[in-house]
Amino acid sequence: QLQASGGGLVQAGESLRLSCTASGHTFSSGTTGWFRQAPGKEREFVASRRWRFGSAAYSDSVRGRFTISRDNAKNTVYLQMDSLKPEDTAVYYCAATSSGLITSSLSDSRFYNYWGQGTLVTVSS
Repeated sequence: QLQASGGGLVQAGESLRLSCTASGHTFSSGTTGWFRQAPGKEREFVASRRWRFGSAAYSDSVRGRFTISRDNAKNTVYLQMDSLKPEDTAVYYCAATSSGLITSSLSDSRFYNYWGQGTLVTVSS
């Protein structure tokens, strides 16, 4: 079971760091992803990382501003979000799978079988 936290209300240009903690799952291997869903929109891929191979993937809209990382000692995955924009406003979900996903599957939510409850990020202009 995953739990996302760290959301809140910030102004455009500011930063937030989301956290994803796990019980019954370890982030030491497999793949972890972040997805988001804005009001009235479908859930979309934000970022993911295959821990064994150390490679990360980002959506075009966040690349260069967001960074996914982990702290093994705390079994926690983070999403550092910098230079936030109003269009980043959404509920953010962390997701994980014990598998090291192939590149073409990283952004597909169907391949993640552990999900957190979501944390709301609101960016004001």
